[in-house]
Amino acid sequence: MQKITPCLWFDGHVEEAAGFYVSLFPDARIVDTQYYMDDVHQPKGSILVMELELAGQSFQILNGGPHFKITPAISFTITCKDQAEVDHYWNAFAKDGEEMPCGWVTDRFGVSWQVVPELMLRLLADPDRAKAKRAMDAMMKMKKFIVADIEKAARG
Repeated sequence: MQKITPCLWFDGHVEEAAGFYVSLFPDARIVDTQYYMDDVHQPKGSILVMELELAGQSFQILNGGPHFKITPAISFTITCKDQAEVDHYWNAFAKDGEEMPCGWVTDRFGVSWQVVPELMLRLLADPDRAKAKRAMDAMMKMKKFIVADIEKAARG
């Protein structure tokens, strides 16, 4: 069992969000669904919490009502092996979502994701600090990361 599990607060749409997230990640699944037993914050019988597993990470999505909003102050980083994987996640989240600088994208449910190629992480840690800076400068000009452009910038 995972010791720390993120819980995302939604105002409805938990079932739609769960289906969307599970459709994007390989081997993702809905683990459990719990329902309101009384008319507390939502009608009795409506979904209270859905537990998901995405890429081996447990998540809870709570149908808590309009009291709190998700913000980009919390985001989830997806480390991608190549441009095809970057495109897969970025395009899915950006559809009806909002593209932001430096590989960040907020999906249609308000959840923010950082879609980052492994290459970017390696380049930022490169002992050749001039190379790392060129990669960083290229990254700062992008919304969706383009691996070939980052590689080219790093080479100088």
